[in-house]
Amino acid sequence: MRFRLLRRRLTISAPRVAIRSALPWPFRWLALAVVLGFCAAVALWAFEFGKSIAGLDTVSRDELHQMKAEIMRLRDEGQERQTVALTAESLLATERAAKERLMAQVRQLEADNRTLREDLGFFEKLIPAAKTDGLVIRALQAEVLGGMQLRWQVLVIQSARNAPEFNGRLELVLTGTQEGKPWTQTLPAQGQPLQVKQYRRMEGVLDLPPHAVVKTVTARVLDGSAVRTTQTMAIE
Repeated sequence: MRFRLLRRRLTISAPRVAIRSALPWPFRWLALAVVLGFCAAVALWAFEFGKSIAGLDTVSRDELHQMKAEIMRLRDEGQERQTVALTAESLLATERAAKERLMAQVRQLEADNRTLREDLGFFEKLIPAAKTDGLVIRALQAEVLGGMQLRWQVLVIQSARNAPEFNGRLELVLTGTQEGKPWTQTLPAQGQPLQVKQYRRMEGVLDLPPHAVVKTVTARVLDGSAVRTTQTMAIE
């Protein structure tokens, strides 16, 4: 009987025996992690040591410092150029504003010059009027604009000293042709009110009828129904 038991244990048909460690599995995993960490640390140390021996780490650091310095230099140059560009733009804006002000002053001076020339011509016409007493038309100017309008200007003066103010009407009588036939028209139809103490300059623009060709313009000053003074000019 004992021989059978002994043969069963020594043969293939003998029962399997499992050998288990005395350490639980958490401690085994912890030990494995410690071993792997130690291997990784050794490998990293070996890699860094090899870089220091080969001189690669020093070159990389030097290049990094150079790149940082270059970036700072380029950034400073960019800021400086931006400042210069802003300053130039501000100067250009100031120059444009000054140029516009100068052009406005030039236009104003030209307008003042034209006004002065007109006033000079106006007062030159007043000088010989001292030889004539009473109300008189000293100047009449008229021109046709585009065949559709008439621009006119009249200067009326009283040469007598301390003369009372005159109140009357001013009429413009236009003569010429319309569609090949003789044509005459008074504008405005009822005349224009006129008050003169010493002198009065009046001007305006009148619309012409279609197909009208103006040959002469006559300005006349009326006191009621009486004509006080007239002047006629031809239109070329």
